[in-house]
Amino acid sequence: MTDESIARRKFLVGAGLAGTAVAAGMTQPAPAEAQAAATPAAAATTAQAEPLLYLNETEHAFVVAAVDTLIPADELSPSGSDCGCATYIDRQLASAWGGGAKMYRAGPFVKGKPEQGYQLPLTPAEFMSTGIAAANAWSRKTYGHDFDRLDAEKRIEACKAMQEGKAAFENFNARAFFARLLTLTMEGFFGDPIYGGNRNKASWRMLQFPGLPATYANLIDEYRDKRYVAEPQSIADFS
Repeated sequence: MTDESIARRKFLVGAGLAGTAVAAGMTQPAPAEAQAAATPAAAATTAQAEPLLYLNETEHAFVVAAVDTLIPADELSPSGSDCGCATYIDRQLASAWGGGAKMYRAGPFVKGKPEQGYQLPLTPAEFMSTGIAAANAWSRKTYGHDFDRLDAEKRIEACKAMQEGKAAFENFNARAFFARLLTLTMEGFFGDPIYGGNRNKASWRMLQFPGLPATYANLIDEYRDKRYVAEPQSIADFS
């Protein structure tokens, strides 16, 4: 595992510990180092092909490459796509949220300050499609290939450029696009598996997060000053 992947892992684990309680049930966008129990990637089931609900093949290839760059397969967990992050993103973009339900879209839309958040007429799904197209166009101009055709090191370099706002997207904000992509990826990795991500509860096992159950009053005396380990459970386990 490279130093780069270690740094990304520390960021993702820290973000997960900070937001796992929310991520356990979130369907909308949600660093500190923390120790996590290692779950060998080889022990997890690889991703199963699922029909795409929103993304086209080109967009899906970009998302798979992106989530695998942000969450590389290593001794802690499988890759982002094997954990279902791409499936989660596709489902979210196909959902009512992706279609802009409950969003104000009548305008006028003027450039706002960063702290004002989203200020575009595009739905979240349209925003991601437009951003992917802009990212691939910039990648072809910069590297000669679409993002998913780049080698691992170039993908990392491209992601850094987008994150820092240095990627010159045409008529689109690279930093805002990457921020949304990262948020969706973290949701897919840390959220409840019922939404398509966190396959086999990989991130919960890594963090030793028990999942849905949140009441342990009956176990306090039994496990006082002892380590409590439980098999993680999702919403689907109680359905």
